[in-house]
Amino acid sequence: MNLNATKTIWKFPLNITDEQIVVMPKGSDLLSVQVQYGTPNLWALINNPCAPNESRRIFTLGTGHPAPNDLGTYLGTYQTNGSALVLHVFDSLEKEKERSAA
Repeated sequence: MNLNATKTIWKFPLNITDEQIVVMPKGSDLLSVQVQYGTPNLWALINNPCAPNESRRIFTLGTGHPAPNDLGTYLGTYQTNGSALVLHVFDSLEKEKERSAA
C-alpha cells in the first residue's frame, strides 16, 4: 500500500431534503450513502484533493414518492427515524453533463 497516494475518502453530511448541492473536488467517485450517529452521509473517493471543485446535485426520494425522469445515478438507500423513513439517494451529475452536451 502506497501511503503517499493523493487519493482519500471524504465524508459529506446530507440533509433530509428532496434536492441539495454537495461541493467536492472534480473527478471524485461517489461510494456509499449511510447513516452515522443519526446523520445521513455520502462518502466519496477524492482522486485529487487539489482539483477544482464541482457541484454535485443530490436527489433524495422517499419510498412511494413520485420520481422525476432525470434522477441520475443511484447511490444508495438509508433508513432513519427508527426505520420509519426509507430514503433513496441519486447523483444527477452525469445527467447534467448529458444536458450540457446536447
